Amino acid sequence: QVQLVESGGGSVQAGGSLRLSCAAASGTIFSIKTVGWYRQPTGKQRELVAQITRGGSTNYAEFVKGRFTISRDNAKKTGYLQMNSLKPEDTAVYYCNALLLAQDRGRVDEFDYWGQGTQVTVSS
Repeated sequence: QVQLVESGGGSVQAGGSLRLSCAAASGTIFSIKTVGWYRQPTGKQRELVAQITRGGSTNYAEFVKGRFTISRDNAKKTGYLQMNSLKPEDTAVYYCNALLLAQDRGRVDEFDYWGQGTQVTVSS
């Protein structure tokens, strides 16, 4: 079964950097359409951080523009989120999301998957 495996979260001081990775693992994956990163601060709703299409077009939330960079490596079936100039308000669980063309659930189709989430904590 297809899974998205996240890595790279952790604790950092304000102004620091972290790089999150999201690898599409196991199962049969034909292509990755869109990759997105979302975050959910404690007690709040999940919100979009950034998205990137297969062609490389990007979309960022206003609160991360100029600080975060989303990228992808299609050959490695991996998406990345480079986070610079981190602020305490960036503290949240970060989730990757991907729309994949895959063989799953007994058929070949486009499926939406979520990673397990990784904690990012920024201290002042």
